[in-house]
Amino acid sequence: MNALIVVAHPDPQSLTHAVAAQLADGLAQSGHAFEIADLAAEGFDPRFNHDDVAGFHLRAAAPEDVRAEQARIDRADALALVFPVYWWSMPGLLKGWIDRVFANGWAYEEKDGRVVKKLQRLRVHLLGVGGAGAGTYVKHGYGAAMKTQIDHGIFDYCGARVLTSELLLHTNPDEAAAHLHTAFALGRGLFAEAAQGEAA
Repeated sequence: MNALIVVAHPDPQSLTHAVAAQLADGLAQSGHAFEIADLAAEGFDPRFNHDDVAGFHLRAAAPEDVRAEQARIDRADALALVFPVYWWSMPGLLKGWIDRVFANGWAYEEKDGRVVKKLQRLRVHLLGVGGAGAGTYVKHGYGAAMKTQIDHGIFDYCGARVLTSELLLHTNPDEAAAHLHTAFALGRGLFAEAAQGEAA
């Protein structure tokens, strides 16, 4: 099986990139293929532009760069987003990727007054890397707010099933090491559910 790992951080030496690499290593050790989409290194343009508006209204085909990203997702059995938490959400680079790629007509469509969810086959894994401690997230309800905004507001709207939604919060190197272990283990077991289904 094949996974698309999307990472959104400008520094290749960041913990975010290290988490994505460990996720990929776990996939490789379990015999699964993967592709890494490094949005910053690849220079993806997150700005929703005039051509995107035309695509949204189904007056024109989606822009070429958007179609290329959609093809990446179409090739994947699972999508993993690895990102730093900026202002209690994902970075603008990743949000813009979603704004442009999860487009009307491809990810969903409105038909006869209802929303048709077109990504029901897709399994999603979310790993947000945050610098604040867990107490801060709990105190202010940030974790719940992010789940509402991202898990439900984006992926459920398109029919994609979120199987993992983790906040890897750290304030010291020991916690960072634990997060790398968590990412590796997730990669090792990413397709365990599918393998069990095939065995049954």
